Amino acid sequence: MNNAPVPAPPAENSGGPFTLSAMLEMTALSCPSNTALLFEGKKINFQTLSKWVGQASAAFAGKGVQKGDCVILQLRNSPEFIVAYFALARLGARAVPVNFLVKKSEELAYIFNHCGAAGALTQNEFLSGVLGARKLSPGLRHVWSADGRDAHDGVQNFWDFIQGFSPGDAPAVEISPEDVATILYTSGTTGQPKGVMLTHQNLVSNVRASVSCLNLSRRDVFLCILPMFHTFAWTACVLTPIYLGAPILVVASITPAAVWLKQMLRHGATLFPAMPQIFAVLSKEAKGFKRLFLKYLCFRKVRFAISGSAPLAVHTLEEFEAKLGVPIQEGYGLTETSPAVSINPAVKRKIGSVGTSMPGVSVKIFDEDDKELAAGAEGEICVKGPNVMKGYYKDEEATRAAFNKSGWFKTGDIGIIDEEGYIFIRDRKKDMIIVKGLKVFPAQLEAVLSGHPDIDEAAVIGVPDSTGSEKIKAFVVLKKGSQMDKAQILHFCKQKLDPYKRPRDVEIVPHLPKNALQKVLKRKLREQEMERAKSIES
Repeated sequence: MNNAPVPAPPAENSGGPFTLSAMLEMTALSCPSNTALLFEGKKINFQTLSKWVGQASAAFAGKGVQKGDCVILQLRNSPEFIVAYFALARLGARAVPVNFLVKKSEELAYIFNHCGAAGALTQNEFLSGVLGARKLSPGLRHVWSADGRDAHDGVQNFWDFIQGFSPGDAPAVEISPEDVATILYTSGTTGQPKGVMLTHQNLVSNVRASVSCLNLSRRDVFLCILPMFHTFAWTACVLTPIYLGAPILVVASITPAAVWLKQMLRHGATLFPAMPQIFAVLSKEAKGFKRLFLKYLCFRKVRFAISGSAPLAVHTLEEFEAKLGVPIQEGYGLTETSPAVSINPAVKRKIGSVGTSMPGVSVKIFDEDDKELAAGAEGEICVKGPNVMKGYYKDEEATRAAFNKSGWFKTGDIGIIDEEGYIFIRDRKKDMIIVKGLKVFPAQLEAVLSGHPDIDEAAVIGVPDSTGSEKIKAFVVLKKGSQMDKAQILHFCKQKLDPYKRPRDVEIVPHLPKNALQKVLKRKLREQEMERAKSIES
């Protein structure tokens, strides 16, 4: 298969960044008949996608949505998500994707009210939460359902809503690359979630950087199993193929895996963006005939996989590559950086590293006094570049706190950069444990624990003790059939870890709390320990 890069759209030679709506329009003009979306047995080309976007843009404008307005998108992966997002971008409005696991009306209402949402597009599956939030959100004027059959409670079917409009009905709106295209709400590990403002330029620059360093082509088929509300999925699995004119294999839900594995087999996916949990599960399942089915059928055309959203354990990478024969390029990024900061290059990959910075992106290590550190010195990873967010919506204080005195964005991750520019992440700054003045990084301990053949997953947190220091506690999920007990786990740690790094307590649990991208929610583990401590005191 010839995967030589296809020339980029004409705007690449225009000497400056451009907007998301212009990006789609140029792709639709340069390759109108190319397949844009593969969804549930249907093929949608770029001409049709662009037409739907124009119709939706006109329909939104007809309801009073204008430049600067916000519209909520709470949907599973679907054509409707993409159509609505680009329709809003064409108007200069702001798409606000929301995690579909957020179902409590009070939580949704906070986001609706904070961004001043004019409307919300959802699905019947999530409609009750949205309607409950509407009662608490006086500014929310419209609710649409992507799969609603009949209008009820003031909810209109999205396709009925845009029917009757033509792309020419949409008003011409002047949009600058510096205009905010989307507001993404963080998970709110401390207090209420913050709204990350990403501009057209932020997103387009990150797409261009990805294309230039990953040797991507419009002949590639991008699998999208990660949820589109997350910036990793949106940039890597949606914006990048639209920029190239390549097809997106859209999968509504990450479970059951059999659905998207069959789709991979049918359509010959060539790129596999995923998170560490998926690589771990596939490695575990790849035995006997199933391994042959995965390797030689489902993954037969996959050129490489991209890992993001969480640290990838070395043993997971090695096992996946050995069993399925597909190389993994691990990347690093954050919502605030659109998201990609770095990628491990295929030409010279360093296992355990998240690679070198993306084209146009600068990365440095700073200490707590905002002093730049030399190669190999450990400190906070800081980023500067066109991918860095405009700021947090309606939160100037948090925006100021997110940047150091030199104007570098502070990621909150602790790491080093070696002499060749490769970035190694130690842990999240807020997750770092201080044991009698010594720094302990949970990620290191979790990697050791997960390396035991009887342990499936592990999470490590610091628990404050009476001395003002912290003690280490590990939460462990055992593999099916394992009879390992707490004493054996502690003995294993004694063999593998320095004394100050060893957990003082281990709890064997059936599962770890996680979000939609399978990131462990350590906040919940800490809250659980605090409640336990309070109950003991009382």
